Amino acid sequence: MYSEAPTLALLRRLTNPVVAVLALIASLMVWGERMDGYYLVLAIIAFFLSSHLFEDLALLRPCGRHLWSGFGSVLFAWFLTVLAVLFLGYLTQLDFHYDERAMLTWFVATPVFMLVAHIGMRKYIHRLHDLGRTRRAVIVGGNEAGERLARRLQNNECLLTDFLGYFDDRKPERMFAAARGQFLGHTSELQDYVLKHRVDVVYISLPISHKDRISALLNVLKDSTVSVYVVPDIFTYDLIQARIDQIGGIPVIAILETPFTSVNALNKRLSDIVLASLILIAISPLMLIIALAVKLSSPGPVIFKQRRYGLNGEEIVVYKFRTMRVCEDGEQIRQATPDDDRVTPIGRFLRKTSMDELPQFVNVLQGRMSIVGPRPHAVAHNELYRKLISGYMLRHKAKPGITGWAQVNGLRGETETLDKMAARVQYDLDYLRNWSLSLDLLIIVKTIWLVFRDARAY
Repeated sequence: MYSEAPTLALLRRLTNPVVAVLALIASLMVWGERMDGYYLVLAIIAFFLSSHLFEDLALLRPCGRHLWSGFGSVLFAWFLTVLAVLFLGYLTQLDFHYDERAMLTWFVATPVFMLVAHIGMRKYIHRLHDLGRTRRAVIVGGNEAGERLARRLQNNECLLTDFLGYFDDRKPERMFAAARGQFLGHTSELQDYVLKHRVDVVYISLPISHKDRISALLNVLKDSTVSVYVVPDIFTYDLIQARIDQIGGIPVIAILETPFTSVNALNKRLSDIVLASLILIAISPLMLIIALAVKLSSPGPVIFKQRRYGLNGEEIVVYKFRTMRVCEDGEQIRQATPDDDRVTPIGRFLRKTSMDELPQFVNVLQGRMSIVGPRPHAVAHNELYRKLISGYMLRHKAKPGITGWAQVNGLRGETETLDKMAARVQYDLDYLRNWSLSLDLLIIVKTIWLVFRDARAY
């Protein structure tokens, strides 16, 4: 499907990271600092972090209509970037190489420069529209898919497309309300309209089952220079990471797929390895103290190993500090409840603070888990809920995580009712639909904030 102009797409992708690097250089010049190797490393980190954060969260698009309404989102994305930079600097002990005045100037000046850059891009886009550098488009099919496409064309200036209206053979009352208001005629009138009004693009938004009608339209439109796109009617499905791909040159549409393929899989794995390694180095003294406390407080192993389902439903072994007097891993497992007599005193503290999960960073390095993902349930629980909750096993299209989207949205701890488990599954599936590295970082930040505030942990 035709998307935004390639030059604008590149500018939009690079604007924020380039501005972040240029603002760093300017801040160093203001305070007379030399751009040495340490600052070069910082610039590279800032470039890639801001690239992912601003692009994946879709926080501020230069094509939006309201600049100031999006500026708060820019501040939030830059705050996450700064937070990540400070965290990495603390863990690697590189922060003392940087001038505090230059860093503070950089942190404050960058979002201002970004705002100026986006204002400039908007003016450039408006100029293109004033010069008529746009494509004229119509849609065949006043249905849900066509109406969604029309909204995108009308609300995104970067597409540089003027949407003219709909063609449809149905009666107006059977069409979507928006399509009725922009009805141009029946499909038999399409060819003449295209030639008379110099239409550049025709989007055919008809059900795939109507292949004969689509073929007939294509034959008619071949007698013109118009570009033609077919919009698949897949909006009726519950999509997870839907995308168009190819298998040996044959186009296919992914309906239910993991977000962790190709470059995304590499980015996810590298971020897991780097963060898990740094975190394990930082918390190793704490883990030794916890291990000693667990060993001395009650008989039994320090580490509790339990079978869980991992990526694609494959069985894995997950580590936790033992918090109970029992180590259940059978066909039936009773979830922990408030005032559970199986929980040891030290175990209650560990569960309250989530420190019993710390050994799972080792699972992350092993490749069994990820730092962020759907929380792994015991095998016995999976076998129960997969029969009761539609789509339950789709949550295993990602590696299980130490923390997840459901946990930072109030679904941490015991899920004593089917409705609560179903809600947790829906959050897990939403995570798969909307995954990005920036979303992972947001979940990590919210997890840290909630650890000592969440009354649901026990």
